[in-house]
Amino acid sequence: MGNIRFVSENKEIIAADGANLRIKALENQIDLYTFTGKMMNCGGYGQCGTCIVEIVEGIDNLPARTEVEARILKKKPDSYRLACQTIVNGPISVQTKPQKRK
Repeated sequence: MGNIRFVSENKEIIAADGANLRIKALENQIDLYTFTGKMMNCGGYGQCGTCIVEIVEGIDNLPARTEVEARILKKKPDSYRLACQTIVNGPISVQTKPQKRK
C-alpha cells in the first residue's frame, strides 16, 4: 500500500498496490486534464496522451512505461507518465498537468 501525493493540489490519498493512477485521481476529484484534454480524452485507454503527469518522487515504485506510453511520451522526460497507464506499487508524488508548467 502506498500514498499518492498530488503536489499542486496539496492532497494525499491512500492507494492499494496495483491501483491505477488515473482512476485514483478521478475518484478523489483530482483534475488531470487541461481544458482541451477534458473534451478530447479517450477515457483511460492510452490513446490520446491528455492525462500526462510528472512523477516527482517514487518513480521506482512504478513499473516501466508501457508500449503505449513509450510511443506517446518518446520525446518527454522519463519522469512523465500517462496516468491511465500507470500502476502504483508504493508511495509517489505527482505533478498534474506538467506540460502547462514548463
